[in-house]
Amino acid sequence: MCDTHNSSTHKTSSPHKGLEHEAHDLEHKTWNRRSFLQALGIAGSGSMMLGSSFLTASAPSPLTAAIADSETDKILILIRLSGGNDGLSTVIPIEQYDAYANARPNIYIPESKVLKLTDKFGVPSYMKALEPMWGDGQFKAVHGVGYEGQSLSHFTGSDVFANTDLTSTGFSGLNTGWMGRHFEQCYPDYLINPPASPAAIQIGQFGSLVFEGEETNYAFVSSNVEQLKEIAESGVVYGLEENLFGDCMYGDQLKFLRGVANTTYEYSGVIHEAWSRGQNQVEYQKNGFARQLALLARLIKGNLGTKVYMISMGGFDTHGNQPLAHERLMSNLSIAIDNFYEDLGYTQQDGKVLSMTFSEFGRRIFENGSKGTDHGKAAPTLFFGKGLEGSAFVGEHPTLDNPDGRGNLEYTMDFRDLYATVLAEWLCVPIPLVEQHLLDHPYAPVNLGFNCSGTDFPDIAYSDDAPTFPDQPNAEAEQPVIPNTEQLNSMVHKPFYPTAQTPHIYLEMPVTAHVDIELFNILGQRVGTVKNAIMSEGPNEINIMESMPGHLAPGKYIYRIQVQQHKSSKSVMVS
Repeated sequence: MCDTHNSSTHKTSSPHKGLEHEAHDLEHKTWNRRSFLQALGIAGSGSMMLGSSFLTASAPSPLTAAIADSETDKILILIRLSGGNDGLSTVIPIEQYDAYANARPNIYIPESKVLKLTDKFGVPSYMKALEPMWGDGQFKAVHGVGYEGQSLSHFTGSDVFANTDLTSTGFSGLNTGWMGRHFEQCYPDYLINPPASPAAIQIGQFGSLVFEGEETNYAFVSSNVEQLKEIAESGVVYGLEENLFGDCMYGDQLKFLRGVANTTYEYSGVIHEAWSRGQNQVEYQKNGFARQLALLARLIKGNLGTKVYMISMGGFDTHGNQPLAHERLMSNLSIAIDNFYEDLGYTQQDGKVLSMTFSEFGRRIFENGSKGTDHGKAAPTLFFGKGLEGSAFVGEHPTLDNPDGRGNLEYTMDFRDLYATVLAEWLCVPIPLVEQHLLDHPYAPVNLGFNCSGTDFPDIAYSDDAPTFPDQPNAEAEQPVIPNTEQLNSMVHKPFYPTAQTPHIYLEMPVTAHVDIELFNILGQRVGTVKNAIMSEGPNEINIMESMPGHLAPGKYIYRIQVQQHKSSKSVMVS
């Protein structure tokens, strides 16, 4: 009998741990209730065994086709930061910097290495690849994301963020996920008549609970990016070359089973067609996370039709040597995200793709004895994409002065409210169904910049330090009309250079209104006011150099336009 794959027992090794929670190492050795799927290598959508026969997919039914046609064309990318991402090494609270540095004397980010995006918050300079996205209004960070009674277990924490069941303990949690319940409603006859394209695609070791329904997992799952790329290139799940199985006595049987799998996983052909139509127009880094995003970009540009993707990056369980590990991880993430949206921009598809991070928990405020941090609670969630309509830090950052007895940040944002907002306002799922998918969690949307339902968002703090100015009275000026949301969304602005390297802003106003234009440097520091006046309906041209007092040093700047509560930002070069 031959061994068709390598297997190994999961081992953990790390330096001495200080405040680590009980049973952490033991937990890593525990057999997960879904981990047996790893042995399958791939778990395709809608496949199941009935007796000794495979139930295979057929053409989409009129019902599923009608549902698919009525859905939005927007796409969601879920990015799992596996292991528990340290929020205080991701978003640095400048107003609480002393408390932050005192709690982490050996691992804090020095002020000289903080990229200050606002007066209150910054990110490490090794995340500087996200700076253009911040300047273009495509980056939001939501503070203090977590839930009441947050678990510090990898498995339970992961399950809670997947199934939204706050009563989950050990193996007792709900066995369906928030996205699985959504797809179950969309495709009630999925196993017999699946949609023409995969409902979801996941790159990971086994089928995520996120996509699990009562009857099946709704994601097309590949164990790693190399396997999905092979499927995309060849159109088959498993290679069937004669010499693939060597002299194994079960070679014929394995070849037969893999052939059956190829007919069952018919989506591999659809994925291949999309991959062939699309192409990458940006050079990505050569690491696993970048390769995942490069492949997703190519499938999206090839118009695959899949609405939800899930990828992951491991290594965030930073009990030891955190500074180097976190710098490598977040640098890779930042560069890959920037490349991904630049790639989509070549075909103008960047506006329909929203990405969000999640992790099973955060890390503690205080460092441990191994230059790391132990399992904690609240952490930021990062959002990327044009649909955000402006960059900002959202919500209330947890205080560092009043942690719980174990040094944990307390949550200020329920993660289910972010899920609900993404479902209802981005994917346009009806609000009653959103509440149902989130186990009757009351709908409390967060204003992230997109709004499909037309719901009035409750007030929430935007920690972007936007200076405000009173309207300048002018008896001779035309009285402004109060613009509505539709009019504001139709406002056009862009930088241009009518003479060599002289930056202007072209602004087309849908109505006459008061406009405030501020200029910031790349550190997020306000340079001055470009315009603060009533501007007439129609095209307007603003010379930045003439509008700014004094001399602007050469370099990259960010201008932000505000009309009432509507904000939009773009970058501009001065030379």
